[in-house]
Amino acid sequence: MQSCLNPMVCDIGVHASMLKHTHSLSGFFNESAALLRLSLPIIVTQLATQGMNFVDTSMAGQVSATDLAAIAVGASLWYPISLLLRGILMALTPLTAHHRGSGQQQQINHELGQGLWLAMAGSLLAILFLQQSEGIMAYMQVAPEVAPIATQYLQALAFGVPGIALFYSLNSFCEGMGNTRAPMLFSLLGLAVNIPANYLLINGKFGLPALGAAGCGWATSIVYWLMSLMMGLYIARHHEYRQFLSRSVLQFKASQAWAQFKLGLPIGMNIFICGSIFAIIALLIGKLGANNIASHQIALNFSGLMYMVPLSLSFGITIRVGHALGQGNAALAKLRSYSGIALTLAFSCISSASIVLFREQIARIYTQDPLVAAGAASLIIFAACYQISDAIQTATNGVLRGYKDTKLPMFISGMAYWGLALPVGYTLGLTDKVVDAMGAAGFWVGIIVGLTAAAIMMSLRLRTMLSKQQAQPLQAELSFA
Repeated sequence: MQSCLNPMVCDIGVHASMLKHTHSLSGFFNESAALLRLSLPIIVTQLATQGMNFVDTSMAGQVSATDLAAIAVGASLWYPISLLLRGILMALTPLTAHHRGSGQQQQINHELGQGLWLAMAGSLLAILFLQQSEGIMAYMQVAPEVAPIATQYLQALAFGVPGIALFYSLNSFCEGMGNTRAPMLFSLLGLAVNIPANYLLINGKFGLPALGAAGCGWATSIVYWLMSLMMGLYIARHHEYRQFLSRSVLQFKASQAWAQFKLGLPIGMNIFICGSIFAIIALLIGKLGANNIASHQIALNFSGLMYMVPLSLSFGITIRVGHALGQGNAALAKLRSYSGIALTLAFSCISSASIVLFREQIARIYTQDPLVAAGAASLIIFAACYQISDAIQTATNGVLRGYKDTKLPMFISGMAYWGLALPVGYTLGLTDKVVDAMGAAGFWVGIIVGLTAAAIMMSLRLRTMLSKQQAQPLQAELSFA
């Protein structure tokens, strides 16, 4: 993957003299530092929200392998839907950043309102989907000891979906305004509440019923309602933001809502495509028994936790690039694009080495079952292998979102994950056509293949776009994708 980036590095050297305030690498490093300052609160926010999944998985794993497997199967159905919802509502971030950069304050008000309407509509559809979970698990032949507990977990989670959607929307607004600290603080508070809530509801303390894995669903629902309420009160009382919560914010504007949806849907589909692959894999592995599901869930949960850093950096890149484009500074946007990719790549190298060195200790955090821990440790190795390619495609995607280029990245993700990762994984994991069936490991090999292909194609797309930007100045054609 290093060779894939070499043209980008060369491109930076060729055009460095074009960039305002940069006659050396100092501009590159200064921008990297600025991105890191912006992204650190986002990283903490994402780690805190993903940390709730970590708490759910690790605490359920202490009850039994079956409860851990139920969380795995339940999360495999909910997680892709939550990513789709999150991605659609993420459109509010670049829109707000562009309007803020160009000084169009009134437009921010309208965009926030339509984002809230989209959040409520999306949450209703998500609840309807979760109500069908029992039938979906029966169709996928999930192990009979796992399916009922997973259904209870998802039914409890459905209660909190509107709160989750509302938090996503308000979070995107704050990030677009360049305020990443408030979401971080509320997410940390949510994580702090989630831990004791899980303990009480899983184990049945202080007269509460012992709900097992289902208690994780109720705890998550309660926490997200609390987080969305606090975020709403914060915006309503903020000296700058409260102007955006006038009565007009609740006016539904069909054309503007549709434009925001058209921008957000490819973003959501892009993230959904990635997340749905892991969901399908979890369901396909579901027929292999509780221990296999549990091992896969541990590896998947930890790799998801590590992924929050490149994902957060990509959000920061979107904000920085979007703001520069809103100011009409294409050269600065280009510098921010390359700096962001380089910073994300540097982190991925560190995380990959750390995962390899501490894989056994990581597995033992989740479970004391030696069979489950050994299986998880072997799968975590695969997670280390795809850290670099995953970081490249994630950061590049963040740049493209900043340019409001969302359609082609969606198709690239579809080809990489559904056209390569899943077929390769299924063939290696559950058939003897190439090698003896590898089980869960075969699916992880497929993921590596898909992510590598995505990294290459995303990088080529970005290079083509930036070449066009250099050939002709930024025009008004940066429209909703």
